[in-house]
Amino acid sequence: MSDSPELAKLVRKTASSGKLDYVPVVVLNETTKSKLDVLGLLIPHSDHTGFSIKLQGYKKTKSSPWEEDEPKTINLSEVSTLKLFKYLQTHLPLAQQPEAGEFILIKVANGAADLSGHDPQSLVGALTKVLSHSDLVQHLASTELTHELTTALRGSIRLSEMRSAVAELRSSLGRGESAEQVYQSWCEKHCWAFGNAYVVRDEVRAITTGDNIDLMLPNVIAGYRDIVELKRPDMDVLIYDKAHKNFYFSADVSKAVGQCHRYLDVLHDFADKGLLDHKEVVAYHPRATIVIGRSHDWSEEQQRALHGLNRRMNGITIMTYDHLLAQGERLIDMMVPAADTGAGPATASESDDDIPW
Repeated sequence: MSDSPELAKLVRKTASSGKLDYVPVVVLNETTKSKLDVLGLLIPHSDHTGFSIKLQGYKKTKSSPWEEDEPKTINLSEVSTLKLFKYLQTHLPLAQQPEAGEFILIKVANGAADLSGHDPQSLVGALTKVLSHSDLVQHLASTELTHELTTALRGSIRLSEMRSAVAELRSSLGRGESAEQVYQSWCEKHCWAFGNAYVVRDEVRAITTGDNIDLMLPNVIAGYRDIVELKRPDMDVLIYDKAHKNFYFSADVSKAVGQCHRYLDVLHDFADKGLLDHKEVVAYHPRATIVIGRSHDWSEEQQRALHGLNRRMNGITIMTYDHLLAQGERLIDMMVPAADTGAGPATASESDDDIPW
């Protein structure tokens, strides 16, 4: 008998409408009176192909062997499908445990640990408790862990987290999600997407009574704070003036710029040596980044126009959510050689010339 792994044949077919593809139906459950099928749908978007499923319920009737049971038919979106997949992937291993308790499941493939979906603080706490056992500490003390190994492990874990985060942002944009709170939550968790200069965020958001900033990011080198203002991705960014043949900022962008000017003035007045109740929060000549709108379908002329308008502003940069996505992908690309070779993560310059918009 061959020791080679069994190869599974996968089939992708195009629907009669020609608008999407699908994979063959699988029967999940069937009795003498009812049946439940699952149908996988591959839906093309401008920047990716989404995968969702349809749970189709059927019942037997006198007139037809199988008739669709609409109350038992459910359409799951791409996001819901991924959540269901992660739920099953995460919780099925509990069936192998003999008793109740709290567990941390870490998937290891090809020598790399996949920690996506884990809360870093909880994971570190659990590992700290495990490593507190004297016999484990003694074993580690006698084990030589090379710099290359520790660097490679650190890079693999970080890279997996970043890839998962970028996929989440791409999915939100792809399905047309416009709720500002969704992106607020994402940016709070993944402030590294704004550049290697920012790896953490402040919990502080209120700079004065009535002035709440979306994000305040400490620069890792100097420690001084910069701010991020988030607007909805369905807002316009640039408007074209046919008479003068040039682009200019939309009303939504102009309002956001005015809002940031106020925040920067307040920070200059109240935080140049530390906020009143948070002396550790120092904003000395802070800069602001406004994230607003989409640019996935922009022409080269529009990209050039935004770049020029940004260059002529002082202390404020406008970027779209597609630019934020592209920057996250770029940071991942920069880390890939480091994760593969163990040479350490590449560093990005903080120069404005590195900003493609």
